[in-house]
Amino acid sequence: MHCEEKPVTERVVLAYSGGLDTSVAIGWIAEETGAEVIAVAVDVGQGGEDLDVIRKRALACGAVEAEVADAKDEFAEEYCLPAIKANALYMDRYPLVSALSRPTIVKHLVAAAQKHGATTVAHGCTGKGNDRVRFEAGIVALAPDLKCIAPVRDYAMTRDKAIAFCEAKGLPIATTKKSPYSIDQNVFGRAVETGFLEDIWNAPIEDVYEYTQNPALPREPDEVTITFKEGVPVAVDGKPVTVLQAIQQLNERAGAQGIGRIDMVEDRLVGIKSREVYEAPGAIALITAHQELENVTVERELARYKRQVEQRWGELVYDGQWFSPLKRALDGFITEASQHVNGDIRMTLHGGRAVVTGRRSESSLYDFNLATYDTGDTFDQAAAKGFIYIYSLSSKIAAKRDLA
Repeated sequence: MHCEEKPVTERVVLAYSGGLDTSVAIGWIAEETGAEVIAVAVDVGQGGEDLDVIRKRALACGAVEAEVADAKDEFAEEYCLPAIKANALYMDRYPLVSALSRPTIVKHLVAAAQKHGATTVAHGCTGKGNDRVRFEAGIVALAPDLKCIAPVRDYAMTRDKAIAFCEAKGLPIATTKKSPYSIDQNVFGRAVETGFLEDIWNAPIEDVYEYTQNPALPREPDEVTITFKEGVPVAVDGKPVTVLQAIQQLNERAGAQGIGRIDMVEDRLVGIKSREVYEAPGAIALITAHQELENVTVERELARYKRQVEQRWGELVYDGQWFSPLKRALDGFITEASQHVNGDIRMTLHGGRAVVTGRRSESSLYDFNLATYDTGDTFDQAAAKGFIYIYSLSSKIAAKRDLA
C-alpha cells in the first residue's frame, strides 16, 4: 500500500517584540504565506515585560514555537564593548544605540532558523528606515540562503490593518492608542523619533526623555572613577564590574545628571536626513573616559590613524555591515591598538556633562620630566633648532619659489 508523503510546511522565524505589530505579524505571515511561524524575542536590556510573558503571548498568537533569549551580557560584551573601544560616534555624536542591537538580534534569528529548519526570517521594519538594511544585510552575511520578508513593507500591514486583524482574530494583546513617538531602547541607550519631532524647528520636551533627568535642575555633582584594562571597563570606583554592570551603573549615575542627551539630524543609509533624539548616559560617559585614557596611553601616530579607523568603523556599523570583512579587519586593528589602554579616569558628572578631572596609568606615555617647564625639565631644547630647520625646509624652499 502506497502512502503519500505529507508536504513539508515552510517555516518562518519572526523577530518578535511582544507588541501589537509583531503579534499580529504571526497570523498575518501564516495567512499570506501558509508557513508556520517561530517567534524569537531577544532581551538586549530594553526593559518592559518578562520574557516568559512574551513567549506565552507569541504561542497564544499562533506561533508554533517561541524562543526567548536573555542576551544583555552578550550584547554588552560582544557589541557595546567594541563600540566603546572604537570610541564609536556616528557623525561624531551618535553612539550607535540601535545599530549595535540589530546584529545581536540577527545572530539569534539565524541560529533559530537553522535549528528549526526555517527558510525565511521576518522582521517588523518599514521600507525606508536603517533597521531593515541592518537586519537583512546581517542575515544574509551569516546565512546567505535565508530569505527575508517584512510584513509592513511586503504585505502593506499598516497599523490600522494590524488593529483590525487583532480584533477580528481575538488576539491576546491590547490595541492601545499608539505613542506619538517611535521609540527603540536597550541597555546602551534610547532612540526617539517621529511625532512633533519631525518638525526640526520644534524643541524636544521633557516628556521625550526617560533615561536622563533634566540637566538644568540644580543638584550635587557626582564624582566617579572608571578603571580600564586593555580598553575594557573593569571597575567603577574601585569595585569590579562586568561590561553590562559598568553600562548600567553609568546609565544611572550619568543619567541622573542629564548626561547623554543628543538631538541631531542624521544622514540615514537610504539617503534621507532624519531628526533623532537619543539618550545614552552610560555610553557617553564610558566613551568620554575611554577617549581620555587613550590620550594618555596610545602613541601619537597610532592615535591619529585610529581616529580614521573609528569613523569608518562607526559608519560600517551604522550601515548594517557588522558582519562584513572590513568591519572584522578593523576590529583586529582596534584590539591591537587597545593593548596598553590601562588605568583610571576620574570624572565629574554634572549639568549634562561628563568632565575628566584626573588620569593615571602604569602604561602612560606622559613623562612629567619632559612635559614640565619647571626645574627638572629633561627635554633637550637645543635639539629643537635643528628639528625645526629640517621640518620646515620643504615649505621654505617652496615659499622662495612662490614669492619670487
